[in-house]
Amino acid sequence: MRLSTVLMIAATAGTTLHAADRTKPNIILIMADDLGCMDVGAFNPKTFYETPNIDGLAKRGMMFTQAYAACCVCSPTRGSMMTGKYPPRFGITDFIPGARNAKLKSAPNANHLPLEELTVAEALRDGGYATFFAGKWHLGGGEFYPGAQGFPNELDNGGKNANPQFWYPRSGIPVPDPKDDPKTTDRIADEAVKFIGEHKAKPFFAYLPFLAVHTPIGARADLVAKYKKKAEGAPADSWGKEHESKLRLVQNHAAYAAMLEQLDTAIGRILAAVNDNGLTEKTVVVFTSDNGGLATSEGWPTSNLPLRAGKGWPYEGGVREPLIVCAPGIAKAGSRCDVPVMSTDFFPTFLKLADLELKPQQHLDGVSMLPLLQGEAKPRGKPLYWHYPHYGNQGGAPQGAIRDGDWKLIEWFEDGSLELYNIPQDIGEAKNLVKQNPEKVKELHAKLIAWRTRGSLICGFVVRYWSVIWPTPAICLTTMPGAVERTSKSLGF
Repeated sequence: MRLSTVLMIAATAGTTLHAADRTKPNIILIMADDLGCMDVGAFNPKTFYETPNIDGLAKRGMMFTQAYAACCVCSPTRGSMMTGKYPPRFGITDFIPGARNAKLKSAPNANHLPLEELTVAEALRDGGYATFFAGKWHLGGGEFYPGAQGFPNELDNGGKNANPQFWYPRSGIPVPDPKDDPKTTDRIADEAVKFIGEHKAKPFFAYLPFLAVHTPIGARADLVAKYKKKAEGAPADSWGKEHESKLRLVQNHAAYAAMLEQLDTAIGRILAAVNDNGLTEKTVVVFTSDNGGLATSEGWPTSNLPLRAGKGWPYEGGVREPLIVCAPGIAKAGSRCDVPVMSTDFFPTFLKLADLELKPQQHLDGVSMLPLLQGEAKPRGKPLYWHYPHYGNQGGAPQGAIRDGDWKLIEWFEDGSLELYNIPQDIGEAKNLVKQNPEKVKELHAKLIAWRTRGSLICGFVVRYWSVIWPTPAICLTTMPGAVERTSKSLGF
């Protein structure tokens, strides 16, 4: 049964659909770590890397050419996907633990996703879905692990000396040899393939946040050798600057390419398992990343050109993501959508696909992508916002941003400086149009400040906990209502 038929039945069957679980589509959410748009062949035919399985998924589904992460670093984006909220609402605005200080003292950053948040996994589980998790959580360890947020309780992080951000199902599948699977890419695929085979009779939601391609780089020796040979014909290393940070300008990193190929192959195995179990027409597959590619520090493994900068920065290279949604019978094969979307949108989209009631008090900032998947070029209707009151490991400084229509405004909190770009006309954000468009600057800056102040962010919280050397009212905001009490308690305030 095709998904379009499923949705038609859902629209006419009322409550009877919930008794017939098999009519609900499966949902598989695959997330790479630190993978930029320009690393993927479907988004960049000139890429040095090879991603045939991801590219094949794009041919069967819809590519979103202007998809954004809710933050330029990982944990906040992961939380936005789980909650449907902007990161300040749940108190995680930097990677966990974060908290670098420089000219400004870093804003508080929660070390876990509050258990009071209703996650998309919990909503789908309560709607009759089996849920599955394997990989990098990075939203809290101990009692705040994925098993407390809608995924099975039988998850293990490998013992008390293991990194609490990584979790895998307890099973009889042998742990791979690190030299063969240094990022546990194959293990995640093994567990996913097993889960799919065991749950083909009931709708499921599988969340697969891979560790690749995050540093430290880990890749199989045979694949590294392959790309070292390929790199002999690639452009030599070339470098530029992003503010004061060194910036990679070319893609030719053999070990990074090898790590990405192993990830792509694992994704291919998961897609094959869906097909082998007769579930292709009944399964929505979503592929994305948590922030842009790493280009300005920590080994400088990739380049995001023509997008500017990378992970840790508010520019397109830091927040624009590869996003592919394959929804048979709903999204036209090989289609593209140019409407801006964000990681907050997954929650309401998945509920719509599953014919479950929306939860607007939870996914406050998400907008369902279902009309876009069905081919409607429907504008989002409201701006996109970013709030990163921290110093990143990648060289970036505290900042906020807004994307409204074609325009994007960035505000740097240290000195209050502003940057304005017309994204469709200047995808590389090379020409700051602040002086040429004072009225547009005024309009967007007012919207950005209003978003941080109008009952959506609580100024008094930061007045107490964010000391500044260069004072400006634009930075005295960090936490949204409903999160203030939880965040302050979790941080010991």
